[in-house]
Amino acid sequence: MLKKRSFIAFFVGAVWVSGCIPTTYLKGVKRESFQYSTQSKPLISAHRGGGDYAGYPENCIESFEWLVKQMPVIIECDISMTKDSVLMMMHDDALERTTTGSGKVREVNWAYCKTLQLEDNKGTLTPYKIPTLEKVLTWGKDKVMFTLDVKRSVPFEKVTALVKKYRAHSYAAIITYNAQDGAKVHRLDPEVMISVTIRNREEYQRHQEAGIPDNRMIAFVGTREPNSELCQFLHQKGIRCILGTLGNLDKMATARGDQLYGEFVKQGGDILSSDRPLEAWKVVRSL
Repeated sequence: MLKKRSFIAFFVGAVWVSGCIPTTYLKGVKRESFQYSTQSKPLISAHRGGGDYAGYPENCIESFEWLVKQMPVIIECDISMTKDSVLMMMHDDALERTTTGSGKVREVNWAYCKTLQLEDNKGTLTPYKIPTLEKVLTWGKDKVMFTLDVKRSVPFEKVTALVKKYRAHSYAAIITYNAQDGAKVHRLDPEVMISVTIRNREEYQRHQEAGIPDNRMIAFVGTREPNSELCQFLHQKGIRCILGTLGNLDKMATARGDQLYGEFVKQGGDILSSDRPLEAWKVVRSL
């Protein structure tokens, strides 16, 4: 049953670039942006598409669009699957927290989900709808890069099939959490970039032994302050390092000052995955 709430007047935050997609970033939306070189510039990844801003729900095209108009951004977003096998954007197993609906995603059909409205992270109703993965990939071409977080019940086969269908290899990477899943994604699509968890050299070795080439890896190096030696090791292999500032490191920056984002980059975290993408970008854009 739909929850009844009145719409809000949407908050629009301070914008350092107004109204248009940065043309310098459009030129940079290409496969090489996923790989490290000595010329690589720091990048920001918006965790769940930046849903901590008032009026802009997570995993929502309208939220992605709002961010794109203000900064170059990688959109980290989450893929769930309905009972009738439609791939849609949703982090939680259940619908209650972020939508006007109820129930488990895997137990309801897309016909129901597409009638729902999204809520922001404070529970305020918006006019926005849940997008499908197909709609997201269509919208994102020549605008952003994506890292696609595939929820546990979603077959990698379905995700790689859509990446191939929409020729999204230049702007979409697939997130995995262990070497076995990384190897499976690489077998399904040897061209796709894969975000892999590498918090030490042993984890790197596992992924290499599983058959994933260095030039297909983006390394998620954890959610603690980066290990500079590990990041340097990975950079020498052409692998970019994603640091998860979401959670504790974002809170640390809020308490101690946003200049900490610059320190994280200098320590080797050259892509910061943050719940505060605008604040992080204002610091690292000049590095």
